[in-house]
Amino acid sequence: MTAGLKFGRRAPVSGKVRNMVVFLHGYGANGDDLLGLADPLSGHMRDTVFIAPDAPDACSGTPFGRQWFGIPAFDGSSLADAMAAMDKSALQLNAFLDARLADEGLSDAQVMLLGFSQGAMMSLHVAPRRKTPFAGVIAISGRLIRPDRLQTELVVKPPVLLIHGDQDPVVDFAEMGKAGDALVAAGLETFGHVMKGTGHGIAPDGLGIALAFMKERLG
Repeated sequence: MTAGLKFGRRAPVSGKVRNMVVFLHGYGANGDDLLGLADPLSGHMRDTVFIAPDAPDACSGTPFGRQWFGIPAFDGSSLADAMAAMDKSALQLNAFLDARLADEGLSDAQVMLLGFSQGAMMSLHVAPRRKTPFAGVIAISGRLIRPDRLQTELVVKPPVLLIHGDQDPVVDFAEMGKAGDALVAAGLETFGHVMKGTGHGIAPDGLGIALAFMKERLG
C-alpha cells in the first residue's frame, strides 16, 4: 500500500538500466512536471532510467496538483500537521524507492535523487536517513527541514549538490546557505551553485551543473 505512489517512467536510451534518477516535484505540481527533464538529460545519460512519482496527497491550493505536506502559510494547516504529513510522506517515499530499486534491479548506490522546491526538502530529509547511501542528492530551490535534528538522526552521508536562484521569491535564497552550513556540520560532502538572476525555477546553468554532478557520481 505504501509503495503505491503513481509515477512516470522514462526508459534508458540504451535500453540497459545501469542507474536511476528520481525526480521529486514541488508543492502543487506532479511527477510529470519534472519528468520532462529526462528529455535534455537522457542523451547524456544513456543507461539511466528516469522515475517521477506523484506526491501522495492532493494539494488544497491547486485542483490537479499534489503535495508532500501542507504549507501553513498557504492552506491554514498547523506546523505540527505539516511535519506529521512530511513524516508520513517520507515513509511512503522510502517504500516507493525500495519498490523501484527491486523492480529495476538496482542498489541505492546507483540512485540519484533530484528534488525541486518541496521535493528538494523531501530529498534532503529522506536520503541521509536511509540504511545505505544514494549516489547523491540534488536539491534545487529548497531548504533543509529540521536542521537541528540532522546530526542525531542521519544514518548515511550521501554527497549533496545545492542549487538555488538568487532572486527566488518563494523559498528565500538564504535557505541555501543555511542548508549548506547544517549539511557540512553533519559531515556531508556538500556542493553549491547559485543561479544568478533566477527566481523559483531551474535555469539552464543549474541543469548543466546538475548533469555534471550526476554523470560524475553515477558513472
